[in-house]
Order: sequence, then structure tokens, then C-alpha cells
Amino acid sequence: MEFELIGHEYIQLNQLLKLLGLVDTGGEANQRIVDGEVKVNQEVEYQKRKKLRPGDVVLFNRQSVTIKGRSITIL
Repeated sequence: MEFELIGHEYIQLNQLLKLLGLVDTGGEANQRIVDGEVKVNQEVEYQKRKKLRPGDVVLFNRQSVTIKGRSITIL
């Protein structure tokens, strides 16, 4: 699965899990992260508000999410 950042530099890890429906609540996202159930770039991540940027890969509950970015040109 891919998640594209549009108009933002990053998304927080706990927000991503909730936004994609991988957890039901923000509290559940925080607990799953603290419990060591989430990996970012193949390393267990304990920071609930870890800033995810293009190129990062999140692994949770056998789901892989790649963060993509789109540059926005202002004329």
C-alpha cells in the first residue's frame, strides 16, 4: 500500500495508522506503537509522533505502507 503526502512535509506515525483505518482510534494507535508492534524502515519504532517522510516504509499487522511525496510547484 502507498500513502501520498500532498501539500505536507510529513505525517505522524499514529495519525497514519488511524487515517488508513489500520486501528480504530488514536489511543489504540498509540498503544500499538508503545507495545513495539510497528516497524519503520525495518526497525521497531516506539515514537508515537514519529515524523514519516517520503521513502519511509511502515510495517504493521502484516501491512506495508510506503510513504510517497509529491512536490508542489508554486508559480
